[in-house]
Amino acid sequence: MADGLYPEASGNLARLRKQLGPEQDAAFKAFGKAVFAPGALDAKTKQLIAVAVAHATQCPYCIRGHTKAALKAGATGAEIMEAVWVTAEMRAGAAFAHSLLALDEVAKADAAPASEGEGS
Repeated sequence: MADGLYPEASGNLARLRKQLGPEQDAAFKAFGKAVFAPGALDAKTKQLIAVAVAHATQCPYCIRGHTKAALKAGATGAEIMEAVWVTAEMRAGAAFAHSLLALDEVAKADAAPASEGEGS
């Protein structure tokens, strides 16, 4: 990738990965093929889910690869961006929901006698 943090995906690196774990490489490719095969969900829907998850996991390779696959499966730019917005809401929603854990600790500290909360 252009920023230097991630190497560009290349045939050489893919061959090295396969060489260092041929059974695992084959199994992972077969798993991916099975997961993205048409089933209860069509290919476009599966790729839109993958675009959303790729943004949640923040994997640049997955973002690029699944965005290209979603476009190839017929997704529009608007559908892709809507999937990204769903991801943004879910990630923000997780922080919002988990604030209850912090508030629970605040409430416990407020309810505890002053000497009990010291030194913790």
